[in-house]
This record gives sequence, C-alpha cells and structure tokens, in this order.
Amino acid sequence: MGSFKKEKKEEEDGAMFAMLEKTAVLQECRTFNETPVNPKKCTRIMTMILYILNQGEQLSTTEATECFFAMTKLFQSQDVVLRRMVYLGIKELSALADDVIIVTSSLTKDMTGKEDLYRAAAIRALCSITDATMLQAIERYMKQAIVDRNSAVSSAALVSSLHMMKKANDVVKRYVNEAQEAVNSDNVMVQYHALGVLYHIRKTDRLAVNKLVAKLTKSSLKSPYAVCMLIRMTAKLLEEEEGNNNYPFFEFIESCIRHKSEMVIYEAAHAIVNLKRTTPRELSAAITVLQLFCGSPKATLRFAAVRTLNQVAISHLSAVTACNMDLENLITDSNRSIATLAITTLLKTGAESSVERLMKQISTFVSEISDEFKVVVVQAIRALSLKFPRKHSVLMSFLSAMLRDEGGLEYKASIADTIITIIEDNPEAKETGLAHLCEFIEDCEHTSLAVRILHLLGKEGPRTKQPSRYIRFIYNRVILENPTFRAAAVSAMAQFGATCPDLLDNILVLLARCQMDTDDEVRDRATYYSNILSYSDPGLYENYIIQSPQVSIASLERSLREYIQGDGLTAFDLKSVPLQAVPTPSDIANQKAQEGMLVTNTAAQKKPQVSREENFAAKLSAIPGIQQAGSLFRSSDVVELTESETEYVVRCIKHCYANFLVLQFDCLNTLADQLLENVRVQLDPSEGYKIISEIPCLKLCYNETGSTFIVLQFPEDLSASVATFGAVLKFDVKDCDPSTGLPDSEDSYHDEYMLEDLEITLGDQIQRVNKANWGLAWEDAASNMVEMDDTYSLSTMGSLEEAIKNIIQFLGLQPSEQTDRVQEGKTTHTLLLAGVFRGGFDILVRAKLALAEGVTMQLTVRSPNSDVVELVTSAVG
Repeated sequence: MGSFKKEKKEEEDGAMFAMLEKTAVLQECRTFNETPVNPKKCTRIMTMILYILNQGEQLSTTEATECFFAMTKLFQSQDVVLRRMVYLGIKELSALADDVIIVTSSLTKDMTGKEDLYRAAAIRALCSITDATMLQAIERYMKQAIVDRNSAVSSAALVSSLHMMKKANDVVKRYVNEAQEAVNSDNVMVQYHALGVLYHIRKTDRLAVNKLVAKLTKSSLKSPYAVCMLIRMTAKLLEEEEGNNNYPFFEFIESCIRHKSEMVIYEAAHAIVNLKRTTPRELSAAITVLQLFCGSPKATLRFAAVRTLNQVAISHLSAVTACNMDLENLITDSNRSIATLAITTLLKTGAESSVERLMKQISTFVSEISDEFKVVVVQAIRALSLKFPRKHSVLMSFLSAMLRDEGGLEYKASIADTIITIIEDNPEAKETGLAHLCEFIEDCEHTSLAVRILHLLGKEGPRTKQPSRYIRFIYNRVILENPTFRAAAVSAMAQFGATCPDLLDNILVLLARCQMDTDDEVRDRATYYSNILSYSDPGLYENYIIQSPQVSIASLERSLREYIQGDGLTAFDLKSVPLQAVPTPSDIANQKAQEGMLVTNTAAQKKPQVSREENFAAKLSAIPGIQQAGSLFRSSDVVELTESETEYVVRCIKHCYANFLVLQFDCLNTLADQLLENVRVQLDPSEGYKIISEIPCLKLCYNETGSTFIVLQFPEDLSASVATFGAVLKFDVKDCDPSTGLPDSEDSYHDEYMLEDLEITLGDQIQRVNKANWGLAWEDAASNMVEMDDTYSLSTMGSLEEAIKNIIQFLGLQPSEQTDRVQEGKTTHTLLLAGVFRGGFDILVRAKLALAEGVTMQLTVRSPNSDVVELVTSAVG
C-alpha cells in the first residue's frame, strides 16, 4: 500500500495543473507506448488527462480515440495506482472514443481475477462501455459479483446494475434473486445498494413494492442508509393511498423515530411532517424530534432540522410555532446558513407584533451571508408582507436598505419583485414602494431590472395622487443611461401622457427632445408616441399606448414568417395571431407555492415561457387539413373522462379555433395482458356540430399513453356552441403475454368502454386578456359595441367571494384592476372582466353584486358582435 502515498514534492507541484494545455497533454500520451512502462510518469499523465476532462475541456472523437487506445497499452503494468487510473480514464473516455469495446476482454479478466483492488473498478469501467447485448454476455459474472464476499466488489456490481437499468432494464431484472440475497448482507453499503436495485426492479409494480416494504419493515435492517431508503419508499406508498393511512406502514415510520441512528431519526421525522394526512398527535412526535435537533451540537443536524421546519412552517403553522424559542436561539448560530433558515422560519410563524424585532435581528447578519441565502430571506419577507399588510412600511424600508447593498442580479431582482408584489397587493403601499424603486434606478447597474421598474412606473405612476413627481426620475434615465434604458423611459413617459391629461403638454415637449436621440429605437418610439398623443383620442391611447398588444410573441413571429413567404395579396391581420394566455388561478397558486424555496437553477428560470397553445400547436399541425382552420385560439385544461383507477384512463383537451374544435383524447392502457389497436372515441355531438374528421390511435401498448383526435366544426348559431356530448371509447383487443407485451395471436375482438359526458362550455371559447385601463375601454365600447344587461339571483352562493370565484371560472374571463378581491365586511361589489371570444371579438363584462340572503347580480355585457353578447347573457341565465 506504500505506492498510494504521495511525495511532498508531488503535493507542491499541484499548482501546475492550472496551466495545462490540451494539446501538450495529448502529446504526452505517447509515453504510454514506451516499454517498459514507467508507472510514476504514466500516472502523472493520466492525472492530467482526467483533470482537463473534469475542467470541461472538449476532446474530439479522433483525439479521444487515440488517447483511449494509447491508454490500453497500460494494462501490461501491474502497478496498482496506475491500473486504477486506467479504469477511471476508460470511464471518462468511453462516451467520446470509438471502438471502446476492444478493452472488454481485459476488463472481464480483471473483473473475474483474484486481485480485489482491480475487480470493483473493473466492473464499473466495464459497465460504462457495455450495451444491452454485451451485458447478457457477462450476466453470469455480474450475478456472481453481486453476492461476492468482498463488499467493495458487491457494491460496485449493484451500483453498476442501477446505471445499466437505463440501457438494459430487462437484463437487470434477472438479477432479482442475487439482489435479494445481498439485502441480507452485513455490510451497510451493500445492503443499501441492494435495496435500491430491488426497488428499481419492482417500482413499476405497486403490489410488488408493497410486498417488499411489508417484508422489510418487519425485519431489522443493519444499514441506516437502507433504513432511510425504506422510510422514503414507505412514505411514498402512504402518499399514494387514497383512504386512511396504512397503519402498519405508518407505525414503522413512527418507530424509526426511536432508532439509534440520528440519520434514521431525522428521515422518519422528515417523512411524517411531509405526509399530507397526519393527525396532530402523530405530528407532535416528529416536531419534538426536530426541536431537539435544533439544540444539537452537530451543525448538520441543526441545519437539517431547521430546514425541514422552514419547509413545513406554512402547512403546520401551529406545530412549528411551538419551536420558536429554539429557532430564536439559532439566529446567532455561527453557521450563517442555519441562522438564515431560522430567521425565515420565524418570519413565517411569527406574530405581527414581532415583525420589527425580527427585522432588527436580520439586519445584524444579512450582510454576512451569500446572495443565495439573501434570496431566501427576501422570499420570506414577501410571504410576511402578504400575511401582515399593515407592516408594509417596516418591510419596505428594510428591503430598500438591502437594495442599496452590493449584490448580483438575481438578488436585486428578488427584492424588486417583492416590492412590486407588495405594491400590487396593498394599495396603501403603492406610493412608498414606487418611491423606493425610483431611488433604486438612479444607481441600478442591471439594465433588464431597470427596464422592468420603468415599465411598472409607467403602469402605476399615473394612478397615484401626484403623477408628476415620477417624471423627473424617468426623464433622468433618458439623459444619463444606455439606449435600452432610454427606450424604456420613453415608453413610460408616454403612459403618463395617455393617462394624465394635465401632463400631456409637458410629455409632448420631452418626447420631442427624445426625437433627436442618437439611437434609432429611442427616436422611433418618441416619434410613434408623439404622433398618437397629438390626436387627443382616448381610444387611440387605449389601443396603442395603455393596452400593449397581448399576442403571443412566438406565434407572431411564426405568423409574420408565413405571411412573408406567402403571396402577400391580402393585408396581414393581427387578430389571426393567438393571444398570449393570461395565467389562470391554478398557475398563480403553483407559483406562490414555490415561493420561499431556495433557487438552485437560475438559468432554468430565465428561459422564456412558452404558452400551452404553442406547445400544442406543433402536435396538432400533424392532423390532416388542420392548417385550413387557422391559428390555435385556446387550449383548455385537462378534463377527466374516467376515474384514475380504471383499466382504461381517458383525458380530454379541447383545442378551440375560430370555427373549428379539435378534441384530443389521451388514452392510457393499464392492462398488461391486452394490446389495443384502432383506438378511437365515438361522439354523440349536439345539434349544429359537424364532425369533419377522426384520427384514431393505431396501437396502444400496456402502460403507454396514446392520443386520438376528432375535428368538429362549430355551429353557425353561437347559442348552440355550448353543448354536451356523449362519448364511448372503442377499440380492438389482442390478448398478449404480460411479461413480453407480444400478442398471443393475430386474432382480435372489438370492445368498448363508456366515458363521462363531455361539456363544451362558454369558457372553452374565450381567451383571458388583461385590460390595463378597463374604465377607458368600457367608455370607448359604449359607442361602438353592442350592450345587453340582465339581473340574476345566485341563491346557492353564500358570499361575495364564492360568487366572484364561480363567475370568473364559468365565463373564463380575466378580472381587471384587482376587482376579484373583496374588502372584508362589504355587502356590495363590482367585478370587472375582460376577454376575447373566438374569432377575435372583444368582451367586456361588468357584474354588480349585492349580498343579502343570497347574491344578486346585475350583469352588463359589451361586445362588437351581438350574437356573442347574447351567448354570454343566456349562458349565465
């Protein structure tokens, strides 16, 4: 073993690796061809190769292949360190080089040899270059290695089997008996890895997993790692149970709280607090364990406990509140990660009276933590501002101080987002928040963030008591900043001119100065807005300044490309471009559910969001003749047509075009002994609907999802477009072998399955749109739109909140100017809604609500199409 020791000189020369060049290192690979092999020199070269590969250096296929084959000459050396370096090199280059299969015989020889130091590494290297065909050839050796007496060899075989499941799942499934034997090993890592292999072999069979967990929970596993994995498997099974908790399984998790290993104790407590159906008594034991860990001398246990409490603070507020004293002791913890999580947990659970004290405690250490944890603090403050709106001044003062500190874009953006959230949710905080943001853009180094703030100032500034105070901050950006800043500032000033008549003359003067700017984008914007503002037409202001186009940018780009490639005989119609979908309440809820979590992948968040319609458009384009239907207008949410536990699961998505409706039925076959062919849905359409075409799913194997489509034409009478269809799933069945999925014979028989009725609603035909100034749009609509009103009694609804929620959901319209919120104690409310009906017809709806014994609603609808107005009023009735 003396060969493993490093000389002092080698350690001192470690810094030279920072100066390595790929070409020089590859040239040194010639040393591998020398006879005899110089182990020390070759080991150093191998180290350099692995270093540059792990630093992200890219090797071409030729370079990798030459290096790989030179490396294979080193198999003649018996030096232990060099041989293990060769195995690492084979693993790294196997994905880059050609003909790596040539070393299979050498690796198989080492794998079955007597030298234990070679065997484990050889197994890992061999499996990295093996495909499904070759794995069958070494299957016998792999099975022997799994049950080998040497724990390193056994673990290497088990872990390699896990990796090979991605390429040869059926082959690895045959290792189940050996893996079962390895679960009884005395070695903690072998037992852990064996349990992992067993679970992945059986995870698609819920009954088999149940049996495995039931058996192991009654035995006593020696490996704490294996017990932790077993707890996770058990918790997953409990979550999938729809009824009450499976008591024996839950009893096992609860018993693990008394385990001798701290790792297992924490895993059990973590599992219990994250179970959805947990009684207060069951929860208290887990919280008590986490509370004890908060006082542990081990930093890892303190971190784990406080992080878990932080994650469940919202869902189990009262239980976590009992730990506040322990959490306050962690605020001064030497580990700033623990202190950050402690303070953010307290922010979630603390009372309104403790906000000021908590803010003072945060200020003492916030400058000492990384931006990553500062973001966590900011997100906790955001949640606190929504919980205690009266504390907005304290919270925004603290946030503005954080804005002035040093920090990256992600950190500053999270603060700005929080201030914007407070402004939008709390009208009393608007002017204070805008003032803080105005101060920030004076010294903002991040152009993208400053542009967002300027856009907010243009949107919210004109609605404040003194709009003129913000003009100076905006115009300063025109004088001092880069072209992107200046262009955004010009757009913001135009918003003030369009919304505030008193400021129009001054805005026109400033825009005239901007027309002499050195940048063409700034000049074009200034000229564009000056011309529109000079007409003094509120309708023009609404359509071209206040209300920005709400089309999907990706769809607009595609539509313009298609138009340019066409004959150009007709004018381009902007109404033919699909609208950008407004987030639904479920989307907003999902977004809020993610608040407070640590952001680990900033790049993923910066990807442009693609609408559901864009995602579906590519799939629907394969339907014959669908191009004639025009652009996709709206795709509905998924509608379940069967129960989730039935043998055939069918879901429907309704794709709405201007005059056509495409129904997409996603079908799942859960029967392993059946192969379905010619799968289709037979509809019983309502009067007026016409079926244009049907596209069946030709083949549907076990546990696979296939899609079948039906294209219908909407009725000419709009009132008939709201309808209910009967539906039956029809298919041909071939009996097959459950293990292979192959049919027993070519004979088939016809079968069918009844589905739930499918409703085509008013909301399916309406796309939500935001109206920046709903009042101006409503006044403008009075002269050029058809109006109809009626009064309705909503006797089944007991509150204004319930009525508002149901009206929005039924009509599929977007609430404007935060009118979907009702002040506490009010008995009257006005709900303002906007949207677009298929074909591009705008819809504006005003619903005046009054609460008495039930809810009474006076509904007024305006649209340029009289049939649309009549459809909306009749659908509510």
